[in-house]
Amino acid sequence: MIAPIFTTCAASADVRALLGDTTLRLYPFGKNPETPTYPYAVWQNITGEPENYLGTRPDADSYTLQVDIYASTDSEVIAVARALRDAIEPRAYITRWGEQEQDSETKRYRYSFDVDWIVLR
Repeated sequence: MIAPIFTTCAASADVRALLGDTTLRLYPFGKNPETPTYPYAVWQNITGEPENYLGTRPDADSYTLQVDIYASTDSEVIAVARALRDAIEPRAYITRWGEQEQDSETKRYRYSFDVDWIVLR
């Protein structure tokens, strides 16, 4: 079971303008190209669970996702984070603003945040 992060973000014109209109550079963790085009973002499930009830099946699933954005400049990584935030917040909750760092080897910038999502079945 997967939260609808890709379809939600792909519906945003701002996200498509930054991460690509034809091929959206928003990848499940580990599925980004070996030599990526920047900027891009990856996401992964950190945890999740069904909304269990006694006597009936769950009617929703909850997920915690981690989103990591990679870009060539600090302003670019922040612009992508804002666009993703604006696309996600009408449907889910941002629960953590994480690390902002520059990789010492590649000199690329990274920004991280977490999302809690409840998805009705």
